Amino acid sequence: MQFGIFGVGDIAVDPWTGRSPSEHERIRNMVEVAVKAEEIGMDVVAVGEHHNRPFVTSSPTTILGYIAARTSRIILSTSVTLITTNDPVKIAEDFATLQHLADGRVDLMLGRGNTGPVYPWFGKDIRDGIALAVENYALLHRLWREDVVDWEGKHRTPLQSFTATPRPLDGVPPFVWHGSIRSPEIAVQAGYYGDGFFHNNIFWPKEHTKRMIDLYRGQFERYGHGPAGQAIVGLGGQTFMRRESQDAIEEFRPYFDNSPVYGGGPSLEQTMRETPLSVGSPQEVIDRTLRFREDFGDYQRQLFNVDGMGLPHKVVLEQLDIMGEEVLPVLRREFASMRPLAPTHESRKS
Repeated sequence: MQFGIFGVGDIAVDPWTGRSPSEHERIRNMVEVAVKAEEIGMDVVAVGEHHNRPFVTSSPTTILGYIAARTSRIILSTSVTLITTNDPVKIAEDFATLQHLADGRVDLMLGRGNTGPVYPWFGKDIRDGIALAVENYALLHRLWREDVVDWEGKHRTPLQSFTATPRPLDGVPPFVWHGSIRSPEIAVQAGYYGDGFFHNNIFWPKEHTKRMIDLYRGQFERYGHGPAGQAIVGLGGQTFMRRESQDAIEEFRPYFDNSPVYGGGPSLEQTMRETPLSVGSPQEVIDRTLRFREDFGDYQRQLFNVDGMGLPHKVVLEQLDIMGEEVLPVLRREFASMRPLAPTHESRKS
């Protein structure tokens, strides 16, 4: 079982102080948070991709490359790499380069994102979203596995005798997670290739999440990659902790109420009941996370969102300290029997 953190690099106003970090501060703080995550024993750090304000993560591989130089063990991943609007050739080359810099501790999560205007910014049509995801990944999959590729599709210019460079480290492509919240086509795609499926279930009830995971597992088995129980599943979660539950709720509520994602919708209490958002004591976060296994069966990767929404950098580091001291040891013990194990570069070399 792998545990990690993920985020999108948003800039937001702290409702308690009225202050927001500069872009420079936010980017540097993301690096510090990644280094801290390794220090407390996390396995994965994942960075998102956005090309609009208020986000600073337009170049995730650049940020991850810098994190690679500051760390030695943690897996470097993405919480989304836009397979729809990025050129598959550029994805193939960027992540293979990152593999070499990080000695193989790299994987990535592909997705369509949730920002409609990004499509025309990169010369694409949002109505082609699913078709782009399917076609672009078919090309990316080949670019990492074939030294010479001839390609012709609908959504990019043809390739003739093309070789993506550098080649994947040790001849092993980065492991791919297909991330989706609501698109069954992406769950089917993940199962077809035998890749991982990550359901970012932060905003969704467990019944919906289970349907998507079950669909993926069924397709994984259907296409000959092994029994459904061997499929590789990842889940998201969001936490905020203090020693006392009521202190956590009181401190977090203004961030929730002022969030462009949560604010104006269901209350904090209702959102906590109906989604994986967990605000409370460390034990409550442990109990909430353990229920994921009851709801969805064995899974291989659990990522937590602990920053953003205007939370001060100092508070984020405090959250990681609590996670490392009180939450991770218990979760590792409780999840020790999870099978199959999450894939790594080393495990896939053999």
